[in-house]
Amino acid sequence: MDRTYGKIQYDDPYWAVETEPHVAIRLKRLFPRVRERASTSLIRATDEICRDLEWFLKRYPLEISKRDKAFMHERSVMHEDRMTLVESLMSKRVAPPDFELALPLRDYQRVAVELALQMKGLLIADELGLGKSAEAIGTFTCKDTLPALVVTMPHLCKQWEREVNRFAPKLRTHIVKKGKPYDLIATGRGGTRTLFDRFPDVIIMNYHKLAGWARTLAAPNLISSVVFDESQELRRSESDKYSAAKQIADAVKYRTGLTATPIYGYGSEFHNVIECLRPDALGSNAEFLREWCDVNSRHSSIRDPKAFGTYLREQGIMIRRTRTEAGRELPAFQVIPQYIDADLAEIEKVSKNVAELAKIILQQGRKGFDKMKAAEELDMRMRQVTGVAKAPFVAEFVKLLVDSGEPVVVYAWHREVYSILRDKLKDYLPAMYTGSESAVQKEAAVNSFIEGKTKIILISLRAGAGLDGLQKVCRTTVHAELDWSPGVHDQNWGRVYRDGQEQPVTSYMLIAEAGSDPIVADVLGIKNRQIEPVLDPNADLIEKLAVKDDNIRKLAERVLMQQGIPMPEPLPKTEKASQTAEAT
Repeated sequence: MDRTYGKIQYDDPYWAVETEPHVAIRLKRLFPRVRERASTSLIRATDEICRDLEWFLKRYPLEISKRDKAFMHERSVMHEDRMTLVESLMSKRVAPPDFELALPLRDYQRVAVELALQMKGLLIADELGLGKSAEAIGTFTCKDTLPALVVTMPHLCKQWEREVNRFAPKLRTHIVKKGKPYDLIATGRGGTRTLFDRFPDVIIMNYHKLAGWARTLAAPNLISSVVFDESQELRRSESDKYSAAKQIADAVKYRTGLTATPIYGYGSEFHNVIECLRPDALGSNAEFLREWCDVNSRHSSIRDPKAFGTYLREQGIMIRRTRTEAGRELPAFQVIPQYIDADLAEIEKVSKNVAELAKIILQQGRKGFDKMKAAEELDMRMRQVTGVAKAPFVAEFVKLLVDSGEPVVVYAWHREVYSILRDKLKDYLPAMYTGSESAVQKEAAVNSFIEGKTKIILISLRAGAGLDGLQKVCRTTVHAELDWSPGVHDQNWGRVYRDGQEQPVTSYMLIAEAGSDPIVADVLGIKNRQIEPVLDPNADLIEKLAVKDDNIRKLAERVLMQQGIPMPEPLPKTEKASQTAEAT
């Protein structure tokens, strides 16, 4: 009998492996996601793992039943066929089919549609403005995907309805109006069937309503596919909307995610997004952390983001193309850091008030909770006063642009800043698109800007993701305030620097010489130089920062330095001990 090194058996959903110590060591090296239970190594039985285990068993034969061996081979072949399909489509050796839509898809879009239909779970992470919504609508040409659910941001529901009507006018759409389920057929007044005499083909809903509808939409055979627009919204597994999204995703056959910026934060959140789109593709969360992440006490980050991105593409989990690859080059784009005046007295006053917070952040021996709360307050107060202090000067800068004939998109964050800008720019009747307006009001604001009724629209830094149409009338943006995350700025630029833009685009980043701006600008890499956003398909998929501790430390150090206050001494040991005892 040929030499064997142990045995392997399928114990749903794992392969359980019992083997000799030196083979177990090799197994763990080759399969980082493996976990141990007594003398047994467990590894989740994904198609990829089955194929790799077949190869491993050629080098280290293990006892396996005929049934388990046949199961392993079947899953292995499925994985091999999938990889062949991905490689053939991406290398253009096989042309994707045409899809019957009122507006034809471009070649690169047809590739994404075919991949989504074949994989049945795909993250489409193409560069901003390449038409990801059209690719998702392309999947609706397959009758197996209908009825379909589109989940998006509140301000994008009407936009999605317009896009579906443009590309697939024969499909019946319905935007969900209430957070509680109601009959999607009898939706007319008084319960009459004036809107639909049958179930809609495409249901459009925002993420906030998802939890109330999850149980209804996850009913067997009710809907067949789901599209998660701006799918970075799925990054936090502890949220109600994630639980609802997962419940619905598990009940349908086809799942598609759309986003140009998959993650605003920590790489470990990527598992949550992919788990909704392709369950088990990355193994369990614990397996994913072991295989791909560096884990610390608070967060975990991807060890090698470029390698991880390559893996996702090769496995057909994600598709990601640049404008150059898609053949959709745009006119020139430039970001110009523009230093402007600010009310330094106001910044100085707040800096004095937050000096104690800065000391807490920088003092060695302080409790982590104290530092965290101090960091949050310092960041909030310094960024707010910086925005307020420069707002009057921002308004004057915007006036110069508008008076020269340029429609302008202005990005800000704090309500106090909006208030000042609205007052200073009131003669120009600026439109508002922030967190305070309803979806209807936002729609009206966008239409007012596009139709030329106003040449200024004020948009919240994090409110405009996915918004389309501004590029038809505008080529200039102004950042009145800065965000720590570069992905937020990418989204902001992408509102005008996208498909359909025919003129060179300029974005002015207005920076004050005091307050939080110098630190944020330095961290973002926009200080004293021009930058150009480039989406490299081989670049990191993870936003490098949201608000990292070391960035807030830099801000705290600057506050104390400007006040002439020395860096705080470490806490005495006795005080450290009392803090530790108190925490315990």
